[in-house]
Amino acid sequence: MQMMARVTSKGQVTIPKSVREALGISPGDAVLFRIESEQAVMQRIPDLIELAGSVEVPPEKRDTPWEEVLAQTHEAWAREAMDIDES
Repeated sequence: MQMMARVTSKGQVTIPKSVREALGISPGDAVLFRIESEQAVMQRIPDLIELAGSVEVPPEKRDTPWEEVLAQTHEAWAREAMDIDES
């Protein structure tokens, strides 16, 4: 699927309805932009609350404050988006 959109003077773009529907994007959802070669790739970031209970949490991580979990997750997304190796 390919759709065109115009960039406003403020650098904003409206995501076409067909693209939002295809990706399951709703108002308030977060999206991630990743640059690959000379292209920007956008993907919907699932709400962590929707995923609650779907992954077993190791015992040593169970008492981690939610704010720290969010911070660590955002840092991991940023590293992945920038393709930075953590080594």
